[in-house]
Amino acid sequence: MKKILMLGGSLYQVYAIKEAVRLGYYVISCDYLPNNPGHKYAHEYYNVSTTDKNAVLELAKRLQVDGIVAYASDPAAPTAAFVCEKLGLPTSPYRSVEILSKKDLFRQFLADNGFNVPKAQGFSSYEEALSAVDKFELPVMVKPVDSSGSKGINKMTDISQLKTFVDDALSYSRDKRFLIEEFIEKKGYQISGDAFSVDGKLVFHCFGNEYYSSKVSKNFAPLGECWPFLMDDSIVFRLHSDLQRLISLLGMKSTAYNVEAIVDKNDNIYILELGARSGGSLIPQITECTTGVNLVTYVIKAAMGEDCSDLHMELPKGCWSNYMVHANETGKYVDTVFEDSFKENNLVEFVTDIKKGDQVHKFRDAQDALGTLIIKYENVDQMFGMIQNMDRFVKVIVRK
Repeated sequence: MKKILMLGGSLYQVYAIKEAVRLGYYVISCDYLPNNPGHKYAHEYYNVSTTDKNAVLELAKRLQVDGIVAYASDPAAPTAAFVCEKLGLPTSPYRSVEILSKKDLFRQFLADNGFNVPKAQGFSSYEEALSAVDKFELPVMVKPVDSSGSKGINKMTDISQLKTFVDDALSYSRDKRFLIEEFIEKKGYQISGDAFSVDGKLVFHCFGNEYYSSKVSKNFAPLGECWPFLMDDSIVFRLHSDLQRLISLLGMKSTAYNVEAIVDKNDNIYILELGARSGGSLIPQITECTTGVNLVTYVIKAAMGEDCSDLHMELPKGCWSNYMVHANETGKYVDTVFEDSFKENNLVEFVTDIKKGDQVHKFRDAQDALGTLIIKYENVDQMFGMIQNMDRFVKVIVRK
């Protein structure tokens, strides 16, 4: 039986671990959290950090694994590519995955290759940034170079905010580096979704509309994505073309991507992220709901060197969204209550590991999500009507 090493066993990685087992592989999981729920579905577990490249390399060597997956994990994606490259296992180039995983490297790569990109620069200290901030036109975004889920990201409108925002960004950066980039005013919804290339050819994508709430302190921290994609077909065509050119330049092979992009007021497309991994927040599961394509199967097959040539585009059907369940105040978690008709007619799944009595924080970004919903709707009007009033249908009860 072939062996597959899964980097991570968190709640949102359970699906991939189960899929690898279903496909008939001997599944080994590792991370530094032995109580993570995914490990109980694997055949073996090892307490090895997914960001410790050399430790994972030694583990993979010793166990003689046939493939490695970093499912829905930005921090683990470079580790998987590094180890696979060292061992001659299926992978995209480590250097390319590293570029996609570091915002400063990625922005520079885009600029060097003629893509639309905001003015951006990476820094290691407040003093370094302060000496260069006058080169930027406010507002700007201050971001860790290597975080996900909107953690440590702030929009700066006044230089007096710089120190606070730099400290916040550095607190979430493993490399202790941050990026300053000029803010782009977007047209319509931010684009979010998953894609897949087979032998370097972009053969599948399923883009959605990222939505936000004005009720949370960071109104650029998304609450979820919804489908179908509402932008013009010409935008999809141009985005596909840009992504293919980027994938080709980077020499990417057979792999999943999480795509984040925006269109500005002049219809210019900016690729904000091309994560070399599947999306979080149940995006692959909703992709399957709306297209019938199980991308997780292909993630596993690609990692094991299996043929993925049967993957092809399927247009989305129906109206779907995910939604980050969150608290509107800080305190002890009591319960999540759903409105009756919503629970009966719209709610498909609630994935969570939150327990009564757990301490929860008022929503700031993805780290404060208590779980994720998959929701179906009758039509687009109902979808946006409900999304804009989700507090009527989903109530998180917190005791202060």
